[in-house]
Amino acid sequence: MTTPSNAATSSTDLSITLTRVFDAPRHLVFEAWTQKKHLDKWCAPRGFTIPESSGDFRVGGTFHTLMLTPSGERYPLRGVYREIIEDKLLVFTHIWEEDAGTPEHETLVTVRFADEGKKTKVTLEQTNFKSVESRDGHRGGWTECLDILSEHLAKVQSK
Repeated sequence: MTTPSNAATSSTDLSITLTRVFDAPRHLVFEAWTQKKHLDKWCAPRGFTIPESSGDFRVGGTFHTLMLTPSGERYPLRGVYREIIEDKLLVFTHIWEEDAGTPEHETLVTVRFADEGKKTKVTLEQTNFKSVESRDGHRGGWTECLDILSEHLAKVQSK
C-alpha cells in the first residue's frame, strides 16, 4: 500500500512533484528503480508493455526503453544518468523520441528515497516540460506507474 501525494502546481509551472510512501524497505524500492527485472514490470502505464529496454547504470550511462500501447503505438524514450547515490538519489534525463529517431524535448527527473519508519518515501520531481499539456500527461503517467510499482513491490515481498 502506498500513500500518494500530488503536490499542487500552478498552471504555468512546468514541473511536477509526486510523493509516495511505499510499504517496502528503501533498498528494494531503489532496486525497483534501477534494475531491468523490476523496471520492465512497472515503469509504463496500465496496459502498456515494455518489449525493449537497456541501460548502463552509472553516472554518464544511458538507457533506452520502448513502451507499446495496447493498440501497438510505439513510445521510445531514452536518457542519461546524471547522479546516482545508492538507496538515496537518482537523477536522469528523460527524452521521448519521435518516429524519425530525432530527440524531442529533454526533461530532468530527480527521485529521492528516504526511510519513513519501515516504509520508504519516494519524492519524484520532473522539470523543464515544454508545455502544460506535457507536464499534465507526465503527472498522470507517473501517478499510474507509481500505483503499479506499489503492486509490484507487494508481489516481490510476498514471495
